[in-house]
Amino acid sequence: MLDFPGVKVFAPATVANVSVGYDVLGFAIHGPGDDIIVRTGKKLGLSIAGIHGAQNRLPKDPKKNTATVAAQALLDHLGYDNVAIELEIFKKMPFASGMGSSAASAVAGVFGVNEYLGSPLTKKELLPFAMLGEQVADGAYHADNVAPSLMGGFILIRDNEKHDTIRLPSPTELYACVIHPHISILTSESREILSSEVSLEKVVKQTGNIGAFVASLYRSDLELLKRSLEDHIIEPQRAKLIPHFYDLKEIALKNKALGFSISGAGPSLFALCPNSLVAEEVALSIKTHLKQNKIGSDTYISLINNEGAKKY
Repeated sequence: MLDFPGVKVFAPATVANVSVGYDVLGFAIHGPGDDIIVRTGKKLGLSIAGIHGAQNRLPKDPKKNTATVAAQALLDHLGYDNVAIELEIFKKMPFASGMGSSAASAVAGVFGVNEYLGSPLTKKELLPFAMLGEQVADGAYHADNVAPSLMGGFILIRDNEKHDTIRLPSPTELYACVIHPHISILTSESREILSSEVSLEKVVKQTGNIGAFVASLYRSDLELLKRSLEDHIIEPQRAKLIPHFYDLKEIALKNKALGFSISGAGPSLFALCPNSLVAEEVALSIKTHLKQNKIGSDTYISLINNEGAKKY
């Protein structure tokens, strides 16, 4: 039986879609995320020793928790069938927020077990197992949250099924402001309202915008980035789920944000900003507007997290 020293790891929260890249684009932020401690268990198999900060909302069954499902897929791949490993999970981010909560758990679980075993696989090689873990939570097999949480930075997913991802550069001065209003939106509901039919005109506009957005990152061209962050397909359909969305967007842009949209499936919102001062102004103005309308919120201001999952 393996008996290695325990390890503690962290996987960060993420912003998926990034306005113009539905299911194919995401980036990681600093601050919120999941801590997981991995250590030798008291019995054979993979188990969960405890879950903290979850208000009893997460399953302790290893076959249903995203962290252990991802970790078990890795163990199966590596041929470890006689191990005793337990995970202790510390949730440090809001649930159902559109900030990749289930993805952070899946990433921390598989990354932590990989570290516990002496890092037999690279981060990129862990991606398929993290995707399997998150799939337990929302039923979708996509990497726009798990890939940036695992590898950091901006990640473009060329093909989810083939795990074909591209790490994009991050302009050093770029800040993200993420706002989590205290409202509830189910990911399933947010997906169900989307139309399966999109006009050719909108596809052409969206294709131009995502191409220009990628170019803006390579060129560190914030003016081009600003022109590119216009979602013609998903945002118009999901905006109705978020109270005061267009008022909040106007506030962000008036405060000189480069762009503003919905983070993942919502309800969290994000603004990309040219510096920390603009990010702080956007956060304060939006928080104030939500409070005036009797909606509480949490705000996070961060440079782009280029590290992703890390060992303490």
